Amino acid sequence: MNTFYRLTMSETKLFFREPVGVFFVLAFPPILLVILGAVPAFREQNAELGGLRVIDLYAPIIVAMAIAMLALNGLPQALATYREKGILRRLRTTPVRPSRMLGAQLVMCGVMSVAVMLAVQVVSRIAFDVALPRQAAGYLLGYVLSAVSMLAIGLLIASLAPSGKGAGAIGSILFFPVVFFAGLWAPRETMPEVLRRISDFTPLGAGVQSLQDATAGHWPQLLHLAVMAAWTIVAGGLAARYFRWE
Repeated sequence: MNTFYRLTMSETKLFFREPVGVFFVLAFPPILLVILGAVPAFREQNAELGGLRVIDLYAPIIVAMAIAMLALNGLPQALATYREKGILRRLRTTPVRPSRMLGAQLVMCGVMSVAVMLAVQVVSRIAFDVALPRQAAGYLLGYVLSAVSMLAIGLLIASLAPSGKGAGAIGSILFFPVVFFAGLWAPRETMPEVLRRISDFTPLGAGVQSLQDATAGHWPQLLHLAVMAAWTIVAGGLAARYFRWE
């Protein structure tokens, strides 16, 4: 455990040495929330949204976007680069197994995503009076499943990508449709029925709806929980099957 802790701290220090990555992962989501909240129309109640404000809908969407940035851009590129440079191969000859490197990356991404989620909650509450989740347990469950399902997809990308640049390219290509169906450009409530139904079966579309339901005081729908669990099992299983250490 001491070795794993040191490895996790080392990976975290390496992460903070990239100012651009730190900005987009940790600072950009709260800043984007503030920019959206600065639009007067987004702070007004909307009868078409059931009396909610647009900014109320965007708080969980921003949380989901932060998860996607870590899972699709950060994690797969780092692991694929380590494999490309032979770092994982060399670790196999030391007491520090390559699996610990993988675990350290997962823990670091999980901690970073939680930090962003808490920051978004604080900023949205203080600046725009967005309600805190009324169903805390349901919100936590929806958040964990969202993060785990996306990290599983990130591991799958890392297992299939031929290089670090390839992993970055694949992650970037997947990022935009994933966050689109999560509601970043148009909240799910404003989507046509066909797009909303497709969104229900995407990991972040299901995740955002679960977070919104829990914020309103309802338990997340079984469909959305099952969708996120299915993505986790399928993507995680394929990643375990095809992941290469060298």
